[in-house]
Amino acid sequence: MTASPPEDPPLRALPNLGPASERMLHAAGICTPAALRALGAVPAFVAVRQAGQQPSLNLLWALEGALSGRDWKAVALHERTALLMQLDDLSTRNVPGVYK
Repeated sequence: MTASPPEDPPLRALPNLGPASERMLHAAGICTPAALRALGAVPAFVAVRQAGQQPSLNLLWALEGALSGRDWKAVALHERTALLMQLDDLSTRNVPGVYK
């Protein structure tokens, strides 16, 4: 008998993510921390928008913080420009759901 792999914890178990963030991510088909890690913060944020959700940029900071183990406020302070440039880069490629 082989042991089954351990279950991935819920998204809300990650730092900065609560029930509302988890609901938005689930609406975008992102249901596990592994799925979030595979996408990355900016593409996951775009997927949430494409799913018809209306996240504020605080979700972007929270996603990056969840993936890097930092508080979302520190991410907003130190990574804001880089993340917004990545988001803008996706918008110049005319990716649906990305605000211009």
